[in-house]
Amino acid sequence: MPTTAPVRGVIFDLDGTLADTFPVIFAAFRHAFAVHADRHLSDAEIEAMFGPNEEGCIRKAIPGDWQACLATYLAEYERVHDLCPGPFPGVIALLDWLRARGVLVAIVTGKGAQSAAISLRRLELNGHFEIVKPGSPEGSIKPQAIREVLAEWAMTPADVVYVGDAPSDVTAAREVGVRVIGAAWADSTDAAKLAAMSPDALLKSVGELREWLAGAV
Repeated sequence: MPTTAPVRGVIFDLDGTLADTFPVIFAAFRHAFAVHADRHLSDAEIEAMFGPNEEGCIRKAIPGDWQACLATYLAEYERVHDLCPGPFPGVIALLDWLRARGVLVAIVTGKGAQSAAISLRRLELNGHFEIVKPGSPEGSIKPQAIREVLAEWAMTPADVVYVGDAPSDVTAAREVGVRVIGAAWADSTDAAKLAAMSPDALLKSVGELREWLAGAV
């Protein structure tokens, strides 16, 4: 149960936090790299590229053909998006519950703007977030993006909590000074690594997150 200032804003990661989009990501990368580089990547090899958004990953790996490869990636991402059937159970109800209480909600993701837009549309999450901040081809910019959200909301770090499924999410939130919840409800999440980063709470379901927030808003 939180004991500090009331939460006035919640910022969510997207992949592995709002929905299990990783099967879509892996399938789209695998297809694009097979087509444009004759490379057949494992999930682990794809995950090792994460940090920049998809454009940045592809530009680094296939600099001579990155634009065509990115177009192929995005087309395949759209085509196979049904590999992610919807948001995690309870996500939409949680977002509605927060907004009914006047809590602002945003997304800060490492994804590119185009793939984020596809996922929000396909997951029927459009209209649920005041702000969506995508990733950068130059590398992770989550601390900067969180600061931008705070500025747009005219809030301090004490007013906001970030919810993410990766150790890097904890690091980014700590850099800014916002509270951070470890989202450990996806099968893809390494809960032990997330716990080792000492988030303010490590939660195993969206329902647990709602309970935590009920004592904070």
